[in-house]
Amino acid sequence: MSEGTTNENEQFNAETLEDPAGINFFPERRGDKISRGWFRVLFFGEGRDNLQKLKCERQVHNVVSESPLIKLMMDALKTTGCAIDLNRHISCEPCSKVVTGGYDAEMNQIVICQNTATSKAAVHGALAHEMVHMFDFCRAHVDFKNVDHLLCTEIRAANLMHCSFMSAMVMGTASLIRIRKQHRECVKRKALASVMAVRDLSDEEARAALERVFEKCYNDLEPLGRRLRRNSKDIDRVYRERYLYGYGYS
Repeated sequence: MSEGTTNENEQFNAETLEDPAGINFFPERRGDKISRGWFRVLFFGEGRDNLQKLKCERQVHNVVSESPLIKLMMDALKTTGCAIDLNRHISCEPCSKVVTGGYDAEMNQIVICQNTATSKAAVHGALAHEMVHMFDFCRAHVDFKNVDHLLCTEIRAANLMHCSFMSAMVMGTASLIRIRKQHRECVKRKALASVMAVRDLSDEEARAALERVFEKCYNDLEPLGRRLRRNSKDIDRVYRERYLYGYGYS
């Protein structure tokens, strides 16, 4: 789930493309086509796939070249034995309107949604989130059909890449007198929303799975070594400190 693109209740990323629900968000992954109404094609420019793809690929290249956070994730993936080739492992494609990106474990490929992740910030958020899933798949052999595994990687992505006091305030999960709890609640809410978007689970089943794995996965801060604070220099720090965690040597 990529941060900073749309309202939390309106947009989320789906990762488990082996699951039928996940495939529906990325129809062109398996040979189908995106359905577009004539009104949106005429007045919003939808359907210009080649131009969207070119813009998306430029944004991906710029983010990979400039972002210390993405450079760290690239280093971590390479050190773990899963070096990223931009042409092979990152694909700009049209997607459902409710997603900005996803991770296709079957193809070991990150999808950036060229029709919804249209800004540099959106591409950065999608890449950062999905790289956590790719890292978990490489390092821990995550089984995306296993709900506990899926929740764990969603917890880690929310924990490392998205949740902060301000984002939790916007989501309604924090208040000024609950500062110590707001980050955990943001992570729980985001992880639950992500998993229930691609899994046919009851709220009770999803929350039970969340409680089974939350503490272990919340405390796993690899490969950053810290939770990023909003409006801080943490992103630069984690890049400088990457050698302390064994990344950046290869």
